[in-house]
Amino acid sequence: MSNWIWVAVVIVAFGLYLSWTAGRLDRLHARIDAARAALDAQLLRRAAVTQELATTQLLDPASSLVLQQAAHHARQATADRETREVAESELSQALRAVFDDRAEAEALRELPGGQEALTDLTSAVRRVAMARRFHNDAVRAARQVRRHRLVRYLRLAGHAPSPMAFEMDDEVPAGLEPDA
Repeated sequence: MSNWIWVAVVIVAFGLYLSWTAGRLDRLHARIDAARAALDAQLLRRAAVTQELATTQLLDPASSLVLQQAAHHARQATADRETREVAESELSQALRAVFDDRAEAEALRELPGGQEALTDLTSAVRRVAMARRFHNDAVRAARQVRRHRLVRYLRLAGHAPSPMAFEMDDEVPAGLEPDA
């Protein structure tokens, strides 16, 4: 009789473990969804701030045109994931092309409204990098749980697609970095 009790305890403990693992995976997927929404919001904010700066006439016409086109392309590329990653990377490259020189960024800060514009842009660029890091950390954690044999064999992930990291160039331009 006592053997049956031990078997029942083991089965219940195994069932609780499976339930806990499935719940953890569900929470990770919800965290990925929330992080993705936050990343989308920050990417749109960065593009909007960039477009706003490009239209203020604080920059030279060539820089304004480069930033305007890159920001417009980034705002339009929301449908396809790969296209969006490329468009956001191109916006980062355009920002580096314009703001990589600290002297030019300092000259812009001296203009009326330049300090506020660069502060907004710096904030938006940093928030994108943090949002992307949070999203990719959540994806990495979910992938790690999904790699376990029991999760795969018992299909604890259900029909949820495997999460994908958002890969883009999010390096902050040197002109927007604080002085070291």
